[in-house]
Amino acid sequence: MTPECTLKVSSPAELIAAVPFLLGFHPADSITVVAVRGPRVRFAARHDLPEPDQPGDELRTESDHVAEVVARQGVDGATVIGYGPADRVTPAVARTAEALRRQGLVVHDELRVTDGRYWSYRCTEPACCPPDGRPCPPGHSAVAAAATFAGQVALPDRAALVAQLASVTGADRAAMTAATARAQGRLADLMARELHEAGFARLVRHAGRTAVRAAERSYRSGRGLADDQVAWLGVLLIHLPVRDYAWERIGTQPWRVTMWTDVLRRVEPPYLLAPACLLSFTGCPANTASD
Repeated sequence: MTPECTLKVSSPAELIAAVPFLLGFHPADSITVVAVRGPRVRFAARHDLPEPDQPGDELRTESDHVAEVVARQGVDGATVIGYGPADRVTPAVARTAEALRRQGLVVHDELRVTDGRYWSYRCTEPACCPPDGRPCPPGHSAVAAAATFAGQVALPDRAALVAQLASVTGADRAAMTAATARAQGRLADLMARELHEAGFARLVRHAGRTAVRAAERSYRSGRGLADDQVAWLGVLLIHLPVRDYAWERIGTQPWRVTMWTDVLRRVEPPYLLAPACLLSFTGCPANTASD
């Protein structure tokens, strides 16, 4: 969320309403961890709900891995939310919560969402948590409305998100392949100009910063980049000083999301990692607060 629209989340229902906007899509058959530091949401992670016949050692390894990733974000607590049928969600939520505790994190709540209703595994009071659960917030809840007003998007499912980020194909892919070959030749020319390592690094750093700023100007004004510009930026971003420079300039403005989505979809496979990481930071939920 942008600093101009900080979402207040003060109940399990409001947190459930916020999750699709933290992830970018409405989860289903999923385990989601929403991690906080103090009063602010700092990180959200999701993985598929385990299959019924998945071996126990794989289940424990998966939960431990998720907990380790969450703990590395510098958070101090988390809420675990399982989406799906009770017989699959209940053990998965319990495993994930226990793995988080082993990492030293406080588990604030453990929730299940099934068929539009939610339950808390931590609540034992029938008046607060009736046996048939509570209705999930409607799509037009106050949290959803505030997130939408702030420019956040919650796609209908993960498949829609994957499709939105899918690499270009056909003639567009062929054009990018040719443009990338030209960019690689351009980089080789830089190396020929400065054969010693320090000189080459200096030239790459300067070229990368120039390319990042040019991309920002273009997308800020509502334009895009030509194939050769995207390919050149992609080739330069594999160099850490260039990637770090782009990361330092990251913001959550919609045009930045458009920019890094476009670059991610168009670069050749060897150059996907940097724009993917940068795109993930443009949707950082660090400004979402909970009481």
